[in-house]
Amino acid sequence: MNYLLPLEWTRTFIPLQDRCPVSSYQAIEQMFIEDTGQPIASHFDDFSRDPIGAASLAQVHLATMKDTGAKVAVKVQHPALKEWVPLDLALTRFTFATLRYFFPEYDLEWLSDEMELSLPQELDFALEGKNALETKRHFDTIKGSPLVVPDVHWGLKRILVMEYIAGHRTDDLAYLDSHNIDRDEVSAALARIFNEMIFGDTPLHCDPHGGNLAILHNDLRRPYNFDIILYDHGLYRAIPTKTKRDYAKLWLAVINADEQEMRKYAREVAGISEKQFPLFASAITGRDYRAVATSVVSTRSEEEKEVISGAMGEGMLQQLVQLLGQVPRIILLILKTNDLTRNLDESLQTRAGPVRNFLILARYCSRTVFQEQLESVRSRGSVLWPQNMLRLFAAWVSYVRVEAKLSLYEWYLFIRRIARLSPLASI
Repeated sequence: MNYLLPLEWTRTFIPLQDRCPVSSYQAIEQMFIEDTGQPIASHFDDFSRDPIGAASLAQVHLATMKDTGAKVAVKVQHPALKEWVPLDLALTRFTFATLRYFFPEYDLEWLSDEMELSLPQELDFALEGKNALETKRHFDTIKGSPLVVPDVHWGLKRILVMEYIAGHRTDDLAYLDSHNIDRDEVSAALARIFNEMIFGDTPLHCDPHGGNLAILHNDLRRPYNFDIILYDHGLYRAIPTKTKRDYAKLWLAVINADEQEMRKYAREVAGISEKQFPLFASAITGRDYRAVATSVVSTRSEEEKEVISGAMGEGMLQQLVQLLGQVPRIILLILKTNDLTRNLDESLQTRAGPVRNFLILARYCSRTVFQEQLESVRSRGSVLWPQNMLRLFAAWVSYVRVEAKLSLYEWYLFIRRIARLSPLASI
């Protein structure tokens, strides 16, 4: 919730993405012997003693495969987690239960429930390897997608050996500019990747943050000149079809500033009451509610940022905690993904502002709703029946109208970018 929580809070947690304390080489060596029956040297000709990155659950070492000579990244779980995780989960549950007992308005027990469900999956690196390969296969079928998922050589529960592909953080503006990588195209590509995971036929990557993404200059790729690398595939969730469709209708209502429809689908998607709606609208859009009710695609002003941060100290935090405890877990994970794409778009300082990403979102939403309408027509019998042909034609016209508007506006934005005009304030 980078857009709702104070900047000082969110900045404090950034080092947890890739700069955590490391486990010793000796501890890693012992874990290799326990899990594979052989020391590190039996698997690799070279293995860096110091990790290139360390997060809260694992660290990554560079190595060279003994049989092929391939340069690989070896992700190893912190060995101490084996004994400490059960205790950590128990303490987390006890802490949140105690907090709720003394401060009922701050109920965070849902967070410990989510940890108990998610953590075992994140600690299974064999499952992570499977998730990575499935995601790689899906995006390889999408023509022109710049997403790169490192290939998996082999994986066990605590050890994962992957193709080594290094890059720079996606918000490294100096790197982007020095390699003539268009920031607007990076932002748009990220929006397409994660909207595909929300609305497409692939599970959602549930741990998107700056430490799990990288960008690499690639002159051979078309239509882009860059690759976007996605790491850490330990946690994925499949989004139910009804949730996708209701969420798409919610966003179309938001983009059209149709408050009545917004409230309707906020209730359908997350059980949001009339009283909770303004806060929920701010949570999903990262905007002040007054902007949501007028034009959510306008650029956030400094005044609006201060208003949101100030509201956190005026009782919004308590309401936010209560809201997050009520919302279905899958919606929270979707909100986390939306928050990432918005935050990256803002940090990239794109020329188009947030407008283009909202257009990309609108396109995915309109396709999702159209697919539902097609299924509805087919469920009523043959599409050749006169009534069904009329319904099909009406659905097609509605879809084409939205697609045409989006295409025309994207061309307009393209011309503005070529002319290097300033970002649009709104549409």
